[in-house]
Amino acid sequence: MAERPIIVAGGGIGGFAAALALSRKGRAVTLLEQAPDFGEVGAGIQIGPNAFKMFEVLGLTGAILDVAVLPGFLVMRDGLTGAEIVRMPVGSRAFRARYGYPYGVIYRPDLHNAFIDACTAEPLVTTHTSVTVTGFEDAGEGVRVFTEGGATYQGAALIGADGLWSKVRETIVGDGAPRVSGHIAYRAVLKTAEVPEHIRQDNVVLWAGPKTHLVHYPLHRGDIYNLAAVFHSDRYEEGWDSYGDPEELRKRFSGEHADVLTMLEKIESWRMWVLCDREPVRDWSRGRVTLLGDAAHPMLQYLAQGACMAIEDGVCLAARVEANGEDFEAAFEEYQGLRYLRTARVQLTARMFGDIYHAAGATADLRNAMLGAIDPTKPGEGMAWLYEGLDATGAQQMKAGA
Repeated sequence: MAERPIIVAGGGIGGFAAALALSRKGRAVTLLEQAPDFGEVGAGIQIGPNAFKMFEVLGLTGAILDVAVLPGFLVMRDGLTGAEIVRMPVGSRAFRARYGYPYGVIYRPDLHNAFIDACTAEPLVTTHTSVTVTGFEDAGEGVRVFTEGGATYQGAALIGADGLWSKVRETIVGDGAPRVSGHIAYRAVLKTAEVPEHIRQDNVVLWAGPKTHLVHYPLHRGDIYNLAAVFHSDRYEEGWDSYGDPEELRKRFSGEHADVLTMLEKIESWRMWVLCDREPVRDWSRGRVTLLGDAAHPMLQYLAQGACMAIEDGVCLAARVEANGEDFEAAFEEYQGLRYLRTARVQLTARMFGDIYHAAGATADLRNAMLGAIDPTKPGEGMAWLYEGLDATGAQQMKAGA
C-alpha cells in the first residue's frame, strides 16, 4: 500500500515551507489552497539570519539571493525631527561573523515563488487550488479532510497552515476571533527611480513617530521600493487586504518630517491591513493534526519575523516527523514543545516593539537615548536569542538568561 500523504491546508509561505521541508525528508505531501491560484500580495519582508539558516537547510539560498537585497544598515530616525536614533550595520563583516548568515529584504511574491518553484520540482509534492478546507476527522490511523463542494482528502496527518483565521485552529484551539491591535498598516511599492535621490539608499529605514511609523527599503534586486506606513486607529474591525484612504494617511502623519511626507505623497493607491495577533498558546496539536505559522502563533509585524517563524516551523516539524516515523502524535507534540516558547517570545516582543516605535514625549526621548547607546561594533547583539536560529534538529538552544 502506497504511503499516505501528509496534507497541508494553506498555500502561503508557511504551507509551502512545510511541504518542501517534509518532501526533503522523503514524505509525500498534498497541499490544498483555497484561492484559484498561488499568489502573495506585493509587499516587502525582512529576513533575518535565522531565516537564511533555514534556506540553507532547504536548498533555497541561491534562489533567495538572486532576488533579495542585502541592506547595509537598519536605520531608525525620529519621525518628527529626522534625527538619526540608531544605525545597525547588518551588512558588516562583524554581523556576518556573529551569525554566519546575512540580513536581507525580499519582495513577498519573490519569496513565495522560490518555495513554489522548489515544490513544483519536487515529485513528492502535489498541489490543488480552489480547495477550501471546512473541517477534518482524525480517525486514529489517518485523517480525512473535508472541503467545500464535498470533496474529501485522506492522509496520514494534517498541518493547518491556513493563516490568522484558520479553520483547523477553530477545532484544535477554539479561541475565537483574533485580537485586533488597533494598528492599521498601509503598504505599497513604487519604482526605485521615483524615490527622491536624497532618500534612496540600500538600507532599511524606519521613521518612528507618535503612534505612527513609516518604513522603506529596496526590493527585487533594487528595482522597486517597499513602503509600509502604520498608525493607530480604532476605526476598523478585524479584516485585511482592502484599499486604504490616502487622505486618512496624510492626516495621521500630519506634522511629521518632510521626507516622511514626501514618501507618502509618492503613492496614489495603498493596500490596507488591520493588524491582528493572538495570545500565545502552549498546545496547538491534537493527535495527527497540528498548526503552523500564523495559524499557530500569529504576530504583529514589528519584529519582522512572521514569515521567518513559519519557515522555522516547517523545518522543525519535518525534523520531528523524520525522527518519529509514523508516530505523528509524538512528532507533533515534540514540534510544538520545541516551538511554543520561542514563538511566544516573538509574539510578545513584537507587541513591545510596536510601543517602542510609536512612542511620544518623554517615552520617545528614553527610547532614543537607550537605542542610541547601542554598541555598533556588536551589531544585533540584543537580538542574538532570535538571530542565532535553530540547530540541525529544529531546536533552539535556550541559554540561561537569554
